[in-house]
Amino acid sequence: MKRRDLPQHVRASAPVRLDLAGGWTDVPPFSAREGGLVVNAAIELHAHAELKIGGPLFRLVSEDLGQELECADSSGLVIDGRLDLLKAALRMFPVQARCTIVTRCDAPPGSGLGASGAIDVALVALLTCARGERLAQGEIAEHAWQLEVVEAQCPGGRQDQFAAALGGFHRLSFRDPDVGVEPITLDPAFAAALARQTVLCYTGRSRVSGNTIARVTGAYERGDARVTAALRALKDVAAGMAEALRAADLGRVGALLSENWRHQQALDPGMRTDEMARLEQAVAAAGVLGGKAAGAGAGGSIFFLARGGPDAVAAAARSAGATVLPVAWSLGGVQTW
Repeated sequence: MKRRDLPQHVRASAPVRLDLAGGWTDVPPFSAREGGLVVNAAIELHAHAELKIGGPLFRLVSEDLGQELECADSSGLVIDGRLDLLKAALRMFPVQARCTIVTRCDAPPGSGLGASGAIDVALVALLTCARGERLAQGEIAEHAWQLEVVEAQCPGGRQDQFAAALGGFHRLSFRDPDVGVEPITLDPAFAAALARQTVLCYTGRSRVSGNTIARVTGAYERGDARVTAALRALKDVAAGMAEALRAADLGRVGALLSENWRHQQALDPGMRTDEMARLEQAVAAAGVLGGKAAGAGAGGSIFFLARGGPDAVAAAARSAGATVLPVAWSLGGVQTW
């Protein structure tokens, strides 16, 4: 494609996800040594990225972070803690001329819903489209993981990028560097009931940091029996979750969510905040089949599977100070236009 034919204005969006089971097992070194397993589902909250060619400088904007920077050339795209995802993306996929790139996400900051992974995916799709390139969804996911973990130097696993790129429900297996992708097809009536009865609650920004990830991975590398057993149990829960979804067994799904959350808390003492504990106590009285933290834990979001109608659980969550977010399944994955 000739330069003059390249698009001058491109938009991209990619959904965030609910990790139903197995999160943390996609993170090295466990994923390299023993192989991880995650079951997740994309939801209709999206990361958005927009690019416009033109202007005297490269201008990068994150509406969520309230940050903006400008630079004259690639020498200003240094990884230094400010808009590193945007800078790393532009370094990986340089475009034909100076431009403005703006990102935002429908999910709250630090929600545990894989927003940074979805932004990675949206950025890769955006910039490759602007370069006249078309990548398969799996290729976008791999580049997006490389963008965040290698180029932007933010440690983490691969599940978020694959959920955002592919959309839908998946059983994802990890044996670094390989990823096995197995779609899970749900009975339509069950999928509708699962969405209707899932109550997603944002408690405030997650306090999980690189230090938390370093503690968990360091404990595994040292052979810490508690952490190793928890990671192996999380992998087993993910296998059971895939079966429960295919069997359309709501009760089993709820029980596995709670089992996953128990094992997740064994990874690090800070996984369950006081706000999360109060929320769990409040919704238990309203009637739930189970629940777990979304993402890494230590704040962010928790989602619960209501025993019946979700209204009482949602009201209890709001009374405990949580913000209830909408849940609808996103089947399409990343899009550009």
